[in-house]
Amino acid sequence: MKAKKHLSFTVLREMISDRVRSWTDHRRQKSTDHSVHDAVMSALACMFFQEPSLLQFQRSMEECTHQNNLRTLFGVQNIPSSNTLKEILDDQDARLFNPIGKDIVQRLQRGNQLSQFKLIPGWTVCSIDATQYHSSASIRCQQCLTKQHADNPVIYQHFALQAALMHPDVRQVIPVLAEPIQNQDGTNKQDCETNAGKRLIPQLRQQFPRMGLIITGDDLFSRQPMIETVLENKFHFFFVAKPASHGYMMEWLDTYESLHELRDVDDKGRTIIYQWMNDVPLHGGKNAIRVNYFCKKVITLAPDGTQKSCRTASWVTDLEVSCKNVALFARGAKTRWKIENECFNTLKNQGYQLTHNYGHGEKHLSFNFYQLTLLAFTLHQISELCDIAFKACRKKAGSKRNLWEKFRTFINVAVFQTWEQLLSYYLNYDEYNIINGFVVKRPPP
Repeated sequence: MKAKKHLSFTVLREMISDRVRSWTDHRRQKSTDHSVHDAVMSALACMFFQEPSLLQFQRSMEECTHQNNLRTLFGVQNIPSSNTLKEILDDQDARLFNPIGKDIVQRLQRGNQLSQFKLIPGWTVCSIDATQYHSSASIRCQQCLTKQHADNPVIYQHFALQAALMHPDVRQVIPVLAEPIQNQDGTNKQDCETNAGKRLIPQLRQQFPRMGLIITGDDLFSRQPMIETVLENKFHFFFVAKPASHGYMMEWLDTYESLHELRDVDDKGRTIIYQWMNDVPLHGGKNAIRVNYFCKKVITLAPDGTQKSCRTASWVTDLEVSCKNVALFARGAKTRWKIENECFNTLKNQGYQLTHNYGHGEKHLSFNFYQLTLLAFTLHQISELCDIAFKACRKKAGSKRNLWEKFRTFINVAVFQTWEQLLSYYLNYDEYNIINGFVVKRPPP
């Protein structure tokens, strides 16, 4: 059982290694014992196996067997200490990681894995949302955002605006690019999610010049400056438009005798009502941009037939809405919740420890740890998507938590030559022996 050749862990890891080796090392070469590559890949390995103590275990293994899994699986030649690793990562410009996301997307396209992510022909939903990955009353740097309530102490924070590809029928999400939300040099005003979005959208177009993306985001983004940024970069959009923050547009819609409407009943017996109107002003100001409005209402009835609840979600888009596509557009727009549920919640609550303070640094360390965590998560998502052996291991383990506990145990007691050998070992214990700390295939009887 093998993964698609271009998307196997070993091939992707080698691709990442090649990128990192191309980075310029500005340190004095005669005084460096550890390469930038070894520091970055050691950190990635810790995130990949969700094991902060991985370096210590592998150094002990190296002493016993003169080999270790960081070398065989991640290409690390000289394991750095924790402090050395942090010093090196702190000096690496965070933008150096961006081409890795582009490389991964190109591999997914080459393996025809992104076709299943297309919502409409030629266009894929790309959700953008912010998440906090650092918060402390004492640990801080010049880039930290600050927050203070009344007499409480100042809280120092870091956020990132993350872009990820997704589809309502595909469980996996593919992170592609992140923009730090942090204080910029030479400015007194704090950075914010909107400004980060205006920086992120042009970067997405630069990274993926021929990719059709439908940008989805919350109500914060359904404002004219952000919409214009999206359109200038030749993307489409589905942005949440809450009635409370779009009073003029809602009043405009109220002037119509009725909106276009489509009704349905779902498999739970709930009434689904889609409503839409094209070419409406976003606000009442001069030169207001025209958008297309649509909403989805879910009505639940009580046993006696009276209305029990009604949930409504509404959006604006530049795509023309009709009875043929309104249900699909609503599904695509609601997909943005996946970046919170399938991505951020997983990273914070299922072993990745996204908010754990591995080290803060003075320059790029905090955000680089965030990016390495997302990179490890992306490698896992690709394995879940197209690695048959990994899927079999996941099924055998019963849960992700149990699966990674097994993998951590394996790599801390024996040396594996490849990731594929580790997967095969878990699936077929009886076909292998551990000899002098190395996993070897048993000879045929």
